[in-house]
This record gives sequence, structure tokens and C-alpha cells, in this order.
Amino acid sequence: MGAARSVEVRSKMPTPATPTGASTVIKLHIAADPVVEYVVADPTLIATQGPRPYLHPVRTSRGTVVTEAAPDDHPWHLGVSVALQDVEKTNFWGGRTFLRDGGPTWLDDHGRIERQPAISESDAARTTPSRLVEELHWRSPANELLIREQRRIVLRQPAEPDDAWVLDFAFELVNATEREIELGSPATNGKVGGGYGGFFWRLPSATTEPTVFTADSTGEAAVHESVSPWLAVRGQDSAGGAYTLVFRGADPQTAANPWFVRVADYPGIGSSLAVDTPIRLAPGHSVARRLLIVVADGHLDRDGAAQAAAAAPSHLD
Repeated sequence: MGAARSVEVRSKMPTPATPTGASTVIKLHIAADPVVEYVVADPTLIATQGPRPYLHPVRTSRGTVVTEAAPDDHPWHLGVSVALQDVEKTNFWGGRTFLRDGGPTWLDDHGRIERQPAISESDAARTTPSRLVEELHWRSPANELLIREQRRIVLRQPAEPDDAWVLDFAFELVNATEREIELGSPATNGKVGGGYGGFFWRLPSATTEPTVFTADSTGEAAVHESVSPWLAVRGQDSAGGAYTLVFRGADPQTAANPWFVRVADYPGIGSSLAVDTPIRLAPGHSVARRLLIVVADGHLDRDGAAQAAAAAPSHLD
């Protein structure tokens, strides 16, 4: 659904703007340790990067960085964030837009996601150094409000492993218009294997390719687009610090979504929101997802990753 595109086509990505101003950052803690920096506003981002709030750097308890933001290969990859490439023909992901008849194409169709400064009293009361509740607005290039997002980020301490912590990341996308809208991906527009969109984690670049695995499979080809209870990635940062991340859908809807996995071209893990067909939302209706990510120092084996996934606290508070 949605109107046909009436946007300018460009042959290449524009030159990034000169950085101006300082980013607005909120630090989130486990105990007394600041392990997450949440960039809620970054004035250095240009339109083609899909400006939006993002988590970076995210660190293990020992300080190993497990995210990357604006890498040279994909400048629109921003740490840990939520974005879609096609919301009523608006690209919130950044980069080129995949067209069914034209492939990846530079268009002037990029939207922006903005954190709203005002929150309810109940949300304010639930905000702590390890917990954040907020509303974000998804706006088109014409400034139309397409989506109201409710987001909750909580940092938790698991029972095991004892040198790990858990990122509990939940979001709900509400149709803010008075018409039905579509949420899509490159895959729903014809790109084979391109079901990215929704929650995405850009991993740090390193000289050694990370290892990705599930309970019964190993390697990008085997786990990409798989639907498994958990998915783990084992790697190192540019300084050689070893880490393991274990991703798990925290509710039946999220657990039913395929994993989007890249390690060869670039390292990144996502939970695919619209992989086969677009999601259609009536006015005021929503789609919600919740993930638990175990952030651990060192390299966990398959049994260790399974235990970490099972031990990740999933209670709501």
C-alpha cells in the first residue's frame, strides 16, 4: 500500500557533512559500570544515514567494545538500533533503497527517527541508571509522522555467566497515520536474502571473522534466515578483546522471526521483521518485538551459549 515514489534519483552517495555540535548521550549502567552509551541525538549524521537514536559503544563487563557505528563499508549502520528500509516508501534504514525493477538505488527518500523529550510520569518513575522508557517519532522526508515507537531498554544481571550482563530491548511500532500503512524490507521488494529491518546490531570490524552458531548449526550460510531459539556470535574487537553475544527472542512473536546474519561481507546480526511479505498496520494498530542479548566476555562454546540464553532473565518489571 502507499503512494508511488516521487523522489530524486542520485547516482552516488553524497559527501558527508562536516560534523557540527556534540551528540546527546545517555549512559546506562550495570551496577556502577557504564556499559552502554545511548546516542539519542547525533548532529553529525546526514540524511542518507537514516538519522536515529542508537547504542554505541556497547561494552562487555571488562570493557571490550561489541558495536560499531558509521563504518566505512556501511556508514548507515549505527551500533544497536531499530530501523526499516520501507515504511510507506520512506527509507529509515539509510543507504540505497532496493527497487524491484531497479535494484539498489540512491533516492531522496530518507526519513528520520527522533526521540521525544517529554515522557509520562509513570515512564519517568521507571527510568533508572539501568532502565530507559521513551517514545520516538518516525517522520518522512515531508515531515509526516508515520510511526510512534514505544521503546524500553533494560540492563539486567543474569544468574550465569557471572561475567556477563543482558540487554533487554523492547519496541512497539504504532501506526500514527489515519490510513493503513506497510512496513517492508528489501526482501519484500524483491531482494533475495535481504530481509533486514527491525532490530539490528552492527558488530565491530576485526581482522578475524566472527563465528556465528545456533543450537544445531554453524556458519553464516547455515544460520542466516533460520528460526532458532537463540543465536550466538563469537568474535573480538579491534584490540583483540574476546566476546560472545547470545541473541534470543523474548516472546513468541519475536522468536518466530528469522535471524538476519552477516559475517563475511560485514559483521552484523538482526531479527527480521518483514522477511516474506510487508506488515500491514491499520490506523492505531501496532507490531511489537522484544529481544534479550547476553553480552559476555571471552568465548562461549555451544553449551555455554545455550546455558546463557536459558539463564537470561525475561521477567517484565
